[in-house]
Amino acid sequence: MTKNILINQLKVDPKSNIPLHKQVETLIRKLISQREFREGKLLPKEVDLSRILGISRNTIRQATNKLVHEKLLIRTKGVGTKVAPPMMSTGLENWYSFSQEMHARGLEFLNHEIEISWIESNADISSQLGIEMGSKVLKLNRLKGLKNKPMVLFISYFHPRIGLTGSEDFTLNLYDILENEYQTVPANSKEEISAILANQELAQKLRIRVKDPILFRKRLVFDDVNRVIEYNFCYYLANDFKYEITIKKPNRY
Repeated sequence: MTKNILINQLKVDPKSNIPLHKQVETLIRKLISQREFREGKLLPKEVDLSRILGISRNTIRQATNKLVHEKLLIRTKGVGTKVAPPMMSTGLENWYSFSQEMHARGLEFLNHEIEISWIESNADISSQLGIEMGSKVLKLNRLKGLKNKPMVLFISYFHPRIGLTGSEDFTLNLYDILENEYQTVPANSKEEISAILANQELAQKLRIRVKDPILFRKRLVFDDVNRVIEYNFCYYLANDFKYEITIKKPNRY
């Protein structure tokens, strides 16, 4: 186990060939690797680091600017500087189970809210599901995230042919329910991804401010005979998620 670095014992070597700002950068990298800072403790103020190390605040600022640019640190006016939370990534090839994907990354995602309702399909839902306008459709809202922090909102509309009743245990994996209880096998999806700004409803759900950035994904899920089974909206916190896309060169024949 790595021994914690004591802030008051931090030192730089003015006689070294390594520039002072680089030495400070190395010291800060070691500091922010410690558990207490990863868990949200603020870094020492620049004026305090300047005093401890016996160098100018401009040198401290040069080092921290580099780490802020790398998105390892977050500097908030009037609050201080702290370690940035890691960006969580999700890939287009991993749509089948978001919770399982996050669990594989060592992140235990929880259900903050599950809301089930029956609605009459509007023009958009009817067109996407291929049903008559005004048809009764099961709507499922799932708000997921880490403990004490909702991070993604899923809104799903299901084709009536599946036979969902609304009494299903939606704390379980959604697509396992479709496959095991209704013999409906999700096989592929069509995705649209865009950046939007949070409206009042999204801001309240995700505990962010109105007009904060949201990563928005619209998805149609099809069964193994290419019939649409789900129309789905996904709203991710843009500051915490990124999308990864792997593109492979096609084989030449």
